[in-house]
Amino acid sequence: MIYDLCNYSIEKMPGFVTGKKRITEPNTCFPNSAKHEGLNRSKRKHHLTSPAQGNYDSPILPGLPDDVAKYCLALVPRSNFPAMGGVCKRWRSFIQSKELITVRKIAGLLEEWLYVLTMDSEGKESHWEVVDYLGYKHRYLPLMPGPEKAGFVVVVLNGKLLVMGGYSVVDGTGSPLADIYQYDSCLNGWSRLANMNVARYDFACAEVNGMVYAVGGCGMDGDNLSSAEVYDPDTDKWTLIESLRRPRWGCFACGFEGKLYVMGGRSSFTIGNSKFVDVYNPEKHTWSQIKNGCVMVTAHAVIGNKLFCMEWKNQRKLSIFNPEDNSWKMVPVPLTGSSNIGFRFGILDEKLLLFSLQEEPGYRTLLYDPNATPGSEWQTSEIKPSGLCLCSVTVKA
Repeated sequence: MIYDLCNYSIEKMPGFVTGKKRITEPNTCFPNSAKHEGLNRSKRKHHLTSPAQGNYDSPILPGLPDDVAKYCLALVPRSNFPAMGGVCKRWRSFIQSKELITVRKIAGLLEEWLYVLTMDSEGKESHWEVVDYLGYKHRYLPLMPGPEKAGFVVVVLNGKLLVMGGYSVVDGTGSPLADIYQYDSCLNGWSRLANMNVARYDFACAEVNGMVYAVGGCGMDGDNLSSAEVYDPDTDKWTLIESLRRPRWGCFACGFEGKLYVMGGRSSFTIGNSKFVDVYNPEKHTWSQIKNGCVMVTAHAVIGNKLFCMEWKNQRKLSIFNPEDNSWKMVPVPLTGSSNIGFRFGILDEKLLLFSLQEEPGYRTLLYDPNATPGSEWQTSEIKPSGLCLCSVTVKA
């Protein structure tokens, strides 16, 4: 799932113009200076994420085979993992690994948490907050290193949150970024990954078969990009792949059945917004195209094998895409006291949460259950961010 800010319509995005894009001072940035009680608590615990002592040759738990020891560690509640990461290098290495997610999944212990980037009512400070499936807020994330940025995207890989690219403005000069920062939800800390080959913002990004793809967007001097690249977490390396047939920006991506779908946004080969869907087959290393996509998407989410979209000009209906036959279904969004409310999406327990973009007294989050019996798909939920929802991603670990 990608950062929804990059799915604003071109007219609504700060500092963007049609055709080539200019970069101006962002009014919506990734936080690096927010001050909250939760953030202070995270800072006090930061020593827990420092390199652990010990060596990699020692047993994980003395007297037990490593596979049994790993299973024992995986049984511990996820909230204790940051402290466990400071015990020794073997424990830390296991807690950081994909193997932990696999063992916890087999044991039926994966915990699903929603990570929401929120902005305060005055639009001055933003922070990530963590919510569980019951709606309980657990903590704020520690501050991400690096400069303030906007136009970035967010994707989840192996139980970790990746913040990718974007642009920053220093002394009035804007520059696209290629940097990648990873938040480890089990260790409650940030780390730096390998840079992309191409600095870009307002681009499409998604995980497919354990790999992360970055496609299109805007680069230096606002040039529109057709380049695409893929990240392999096992080697921490980005590799350029076959480019799109045409430059594309303001788009988004998702993965279905081992293929990458890119849609929405704009293309230099079309007037206005593009309805073409670019589909990349990683096995054949080729792009193909279908023509019935959606345009000006302000929010999107994937549940099971369905894509849920909301378009800027039609924010009272969900557009649901089925990749099996490339068909779309329209579902009306019930009125909730206002006919002008826009939404951001979240996912918990295979249900779609619609977070309002407007502060209204008594407003409750809408919930859409695609597996409910006909007529009972819509409900309300008590889950609500503490501020304006800029984007959200679901992490299972």
